[in-house]
Amino acid sequence: MSLNTRSAGADATTRERIRDVAVVRFARSGFGASVRTIAADAGVSPALVIHHFGSKEGLRSACDEHVLTWIVETKRENMQQAASGRLLEVLARTDEFAPLVGYVLRSLQAGGSFGHAFVEQMIHDAEKYTSEAVEGGIVRPSRDEAARVRFLVLAQLGALLLSVTLDPPDDPEDVSATVRTFMADHYLPTLEVYTEGVLTSRRILDDYLRYVGDQSPPGQGEAADDSAPDDRDPADDGGRP
Repeated sequence: MSLNTRSAGADATTRERIRDVAVVRFARSGFGASVRTIAADAGVSPALVIHHFGSKEGLRSACDEHVLTWIVETKRENMQQAASGRLLEVLARTDEFAPLVGYVLRSLQAGGSFGHAFVEQMIHDAEKYTSEAVEGGIVRPSRDEAARVRFLVLAQLGALLLSVTLDPPDDPEDVSATVRTFMADHYLPTLEVYTEGVLTSRRILDDYLRYVGDQSPPGQGEAADDSAPDDRDPADDGGRP
């Protein structure tokens, strides 16, 4: 895998090139990677890294900002592409995304205040692009958008973290292979849950809403056939799982 990410092309500035190489190095080796190693990857001196970022902490902050910006842009772009029938184009770019996904994974593994802040920022940004997707008719509205976004972000990150923790890759530095394996194992069930759901009726949801006294109307995007009566026979759902 090349140490260059998408913005580290021939026209990238030295600062951008060092930052992008650092993202990949941190993704491959963890945040214990030294400034000297990152400088060697970028083909510059350690002094030049410090010149541009002030310290290793400054470099990590720049990497954080870059990865968070990428997440927002990519989620927005991918939702539009998948909805317009360009899902294969999205999947074909897995290797491009791998270093950045690996960086997120390392952030979660590192934990602490930094990991917490990173996740909270991801949730905050997800609220923005999910709201755009709802307005664009790609995603159904929710009774509690903030709660749904938080659940989905934590579920996705948790699945990735547990997958790698319980079944660690043979080569921890091969981030692309790790992401490809995760995508191969989880993309289909994820899409099924998101597009088809799991339950054949909304009986449990209605029971819960009555229990908590929630009288809010269902989301505007809910289809009529999703409002199944309590005595509906699941066999009448056309065999949908």
